[in-house]
Amino acid sequence: MSKVYLHIVFSTKNRVNLIPEETRSNAEAYFVKVSSNLGSYTEEIYIMPNHVHWLCTLPRVLSISELIQKIKISSSAKIKEFGIPNFTWQKGYGVFSVSQSRLESVKKYIQNQSEHHKKFDFQTEYRTFLKKYKIEYDEEYLWD
Repeated sequence: MSKVYLHIVFSTKNRVNLIPEETRSNAEAYFVKVSSNLGSYTEEIYIMPNHVHWLCTLPRVLSISELIQKIKISSSAKIKEFGIPNFTWQKGYGVFSVSQSRLESVKKYIQNQSEHHKKFDFQTEYRTFLKKYKIEYDEEYLWD
């Protein structure tokens, strides 16, 4: 048995605001459905116009990269069906481990995304996560 919690973050290509508020709940529901079919269970999700925060469990039969690839491909196609014809996610992503003891605070953080982004943009938020988790990065390759 295992239960590994992941906080996954990625943006739209070039961080363009492509996901309108009226599409958000349908896109979030689609993430939950597809991930459940893959054996990953969503604890919390919030899709902003240009990025997503997704707190989920890691399936026992998929790697992190396989899970994200499957979600990105499937959700990108679905979002196009919602009327955003040229929609695509960025190539990269961030994944941060979450302990059981921090689960509720991460959920609250994700639920309050719209408030957080009144104060700072996605790129600032993402760099903060990388520093907090002591992940070295090269700015040149960060925003693909």
